[in-house]
Amino acid sequence: MKCAAFRFLSRRYLNPNTLAVRWKHDKVTPNKPDLQSGPGLQDFISASASSTGHVHQVQHPRDIPPYLSRESLLGQRRKVFFEVYGCQMNTNDTEIVWSILKGHEYQRTGSIKDADVVLLMTCAIRDGAESTVWNRLKHVRLMKERRESEGRALQVGVLGCMAERLKRQLVEKEGSVDVVAGPDSYKDLPRLLAVGQKGQKAINVLLSLDETYADVMPVKLDRKSRTAYVSIMRGCDNMCSYCIVPFTRGKERSRPVASIRDEALHLEAKGIKEITLLGQNVNSYRDLSTESDGEKQASVLAPGFKTVYKTKVGGLRFAELLTELAEIVPEMRIRFTSPHPKDFPREVLETIARYPNICKSLHLPAQSGSSTVLERMRRGYTREAYLNLVDEVRTIVPNVTLSSDFICGFCGETDAEFAETLSLIEQVGYHTAFLFAYSMREKTTAHRRFTDDVPNPIKQQRLRDMIKVFRAGAERLNAQFVGREELILVEGASKRSPNDLAGRNDGNVKVIIPGGDVPIGGEDVGERKTIVSGDYVAVRIVESNSQILKAVPLYLSGIREFADRNGAKELAESHSRQQ
Repeated sequence: MKCAAFRFLSRRYLNPNTLAVRWKHDKVTPNKPDLQSGPGLQDFISASASSTGHVHQVQHPRDIPPYLSRESLLGQRRKVFFEVYGCQMNTNDTEIVWSILKGHEYQRTGSIKDADVVLLMTCAIRDGAESTVWNRLKHVRLMKERRESEGRALQVGVLGCMAERLKRQLVEKEGSVDVVAGPDSYKDLPRLLAVGQKGQKAINVLLSLDETYADVMPVKLDRKSRTAYVSIMRGCDNMCSYCIVPFTRGKERSRPVASIRDEALHLEAKGIKEITLLGQNVNSYRDLSTESDGEKQASVLAPGFKTVYKTKVGGLRFAELLTELAEIVPEMRIRFTSPHPKDFPREVLETIARYPNICKSLHLPAQSGSSTVLERMRRGYTREAYLNLVDEVRTIVPNVTLSSDFICGFCGETDAEFAETLSLIEQVGYHTAFLFAYSMREKTTAHRRFTDDVPNPIKQQRLRDMIKVFRAGAERLNAQFVGREELILVEGASKRSPNDLAGRNDGNVKVIIPGGDVPIGGEDVGERKTIVSGDYVAVRIVESNSQILKAVPLYLSGIREFADRNGAKELAESHSRQQ
């Protein structure tokens, strides 16, 4: 059993720099490559040699192979078009990729028709996400064939989780794909694209134990936006039975706090007003390269929570990271996603409550309201433990808004178990929820141990039931905002009206306001300013529904200014009630 476990870990997680070569048939063969499928003699003689049709997998990002020149790694101003599918992490990964390619003399284009290279950043979390990419590749293949008939080359690359999961299937099933790069091999893209230019198929999908891209400063795709994503960790150790992420993104590792701090300051200098810290399990963050004044022992889980892996000891923890960021960028909002309910120490909640620029909006992914389903999912908590956490959150962080994830139709889910999910959604109340019907993923524990035995029509009906209960609760919760003053960050024009602006309040609820000018600093006299994207505006909520709030703008404000003003107002109201 021990040997089998070692073979699994070595195959999945060894740093690519520790391996000599990984060739065809997905085998790890140190110092003994499959010569029939490796580079041919012509590759070493000429960089412009014709293709032999084999799949060449480059594995050494720091070494230039003898069949490529240093100049060939440069993009020579070739135009790259990005398509991003899936989560916020994929958006951030694309910004990392763009930073790397921009540094190698590539250009970016917003039109696929003008592109020399098309890169698809993919998601593998559900079958529907992969089907979307497969369908898109069919269209790209037709475009590529037309280009080739005109004598113009087009390279196609598949990046991210789908690339990691399907590997060679992508180039074997879909002939248009030239480059396949997993989440830990983006630094190798200049080389992979250089190999692909010769007509070969280039693949690098090995996962790393330490790659966090801490030395890469992402370049934003949307330069007009005043919000940004900041990745603080990669991978996941939780091994929930339904989830493919540990197999596509590898082991959990945290980015050094110094690089996160530098990126936050860089974004502030660029005019960014809000950052979202990203990771598969952000509240288990530990920068082991940094000494902490806190406790050196492992985290102690609250009653009703457990973990399948040994928690790390020492280093700077998530509450300390939040504190440092809140203090160095006090006029920048800080959000984070996604935390795991089992790793929510009281220190994190107290830190959120302490700083006005850490948003009082938490994502608490429940996945199910049934303890028996949660056990099969290997979530590490019971329904009761989750509800206790919700009570603690709302006690320490008043007026917090909650969001969550729920899956219906997981293996063996009965009507009674699903009813518990509906009752949890109704009991807790969420302003936002991401609701899905279960999709079996290969390699997961559920795929090995359970049967996907809930018929699809039942899954779809349960999904509709979840949506109905969620929307009723969201409408009730949003109605509580009416009459309150909120600070919103204006994001741009409303999609439905060019005369209105859209923003989000601290609780991450969308707020629509009319455009125009407002006073600066709360006084209705003196200087006024036209509201633009990136402004913090104090508003009064006048209308609500299950999805948005509508408000009237009052004045421009800063985060601390608004917090001080509201704190003084609440204190005065409290004294008035006591009298």
